[in-house]
Formats: sequence, C-alpha cells, structure tokens
Amino acid sequence: MARLTENPFYQKVLKFIEENDLQALPCGKHVIDEGNLWVNIVETNLRPVEQAKLEVHDDFIDIQMPFNCSESYGVKGRSFCQQPVGVMDKANDIMFFDDAIETIITKAPGEMTIFEPDIAHAPLIGEGAIRKAIFKVRVV
Repeated sequence: MARLTENPFYQKVLKFIEENDLQALPCGKHVIDEGNLWVNIVETNLRPVEQAKLEVHDDFIDIQMPFNCSESYGVKGRSFCQQPVGVMDKANDIMFFDDAIETIITKAPGEMTIFEPDIAHAPLIGEGAIRKAIFKVRVV
C-alpha cells in the first residue's frame, strides 16, 4: 500500500472530510476533483458473506466509511485471486472474482478502510441497512 503522503488526493479526502458533514450529504456522487476524486454517498442493504463478491479496481482506490452501523469486508490479495468473473470493465474500473472469502475485517461507524488496486475486497457484508461513503481516489 502506498504511503498517504505519496498520493496528493489523499490529502484532499482528509480536507473534504474536515470541511463537510459527510452524514448530511445527500445520496449520490459529489465531485471533489473532476476525474480524480469524488465521494459516493450510498444507502443500501448489507448481505450475507455468501452473497458478497470480491472486486478490484485498476485506476481508482476505494476509501470506504460506514456511518450508521458496522460493515464487514472480505479481503484477499489480488495476486491470490484465481477465479475472475469476466474481464476488467474499464469504463467502470471494476472486475469481480468468485474466489472464496477467507478473511473478513469489520469497521465501526466512522472508521475508514482503504482498498488499493492490489487488494480485492467484498463490501457490504452484514445485516440490515447501511449508509456509507465511498471515496474514489485516482491512482497516481
């Protein structure tokens, strides 16, 4: 994982968080730096681990933060993923894997998790409804 000082967009994320009440933002995409950095505020349902799919991105880093409840994520080193589902969708910068989820991490409301391109991640594991922020940070 790159150090936080190596990507200038990380500092913009921290500044945006400092200057905005993320929980008060309406659902949808909020552009911070056109083409390089934005945050999606989403409300959706969590799912059982059996329904979660590992995903990876090439061009953007995910920084995810749950607001109202804990969220679990399946994680696996991208280089260890062996069962791709199709190819990289370059337009949406996403590719999925059918690999088993062997490691799960859980974040409490307000805790951030950073998923760089070398980490496959399966978000939205748990029960109930969630409101969260997903920052998309351009890889530099």
